[in-house]
Amino acid sequence: MVGLGNPGPEYDETRHNVGWWVVDRVAHEWGWGPFQREGPAWCTHGSRHGTPVTLVKPATFMNRSGAAVAPLRGEEFDPAQDLLVVVDDAALEVGRVRLRPRGSPGGHNGLRSISSVLGTDEYARLRIGVGRPPEGWDWADWVLSPMADEDKETILGLLPELVEAIEAWLSGGVEVAMSDYNR
Repeated sequence: MVGLGNPGPEYDETRHNVGWWVVDRVAHEWGWGPFQREGPAWCTHGSRHGTPVTLVKPATFMNRSGAAVAPLRGEEFDPAQDLLVVVDDAALEVGRVRLRPRGSPGGHNGLRSISSVLGTDEYARLRIGVGRPPEGWDWADWVLSPMADEDKETILGLLPELVEAIEAWLSGGVEVAMSDYNR
């Protein structure tokens, strides 16, 4: 599972780092150790219900997220079955959740980078709505700006449910998780 975000404390509270928030919460809920630097990413490893899982936070900037996914590729790695990317989505209102088995990057440069490295859009993604930019705002400036307290509380309030959705994806697949958690 890969949570997209940007490295550096100046990005911690931004909309673009919602993916990191989710994988941090998963690691905490599952009682896993801290993330350790492994090449172009911070990773933590464990097993959940007998399934080996790696949680990944790219150490690259968003536009180069694919570099953190490249080391995961291998003969036994099937992105369509084995990969879930957790990502912010400025096209969805704050708090909306969309789990999909595949799709285009939809203007998200992190997803575009991953798709380019993998050579496919056939991987699951968990999109978390962070709201559209206000009139006159540039999209990039919007996702790189800190969230309003109300929006942040909405996202933080979703984290337990998002962990459940990820558990459902892991145990039953994307279709099961979609039916229970998309909203």
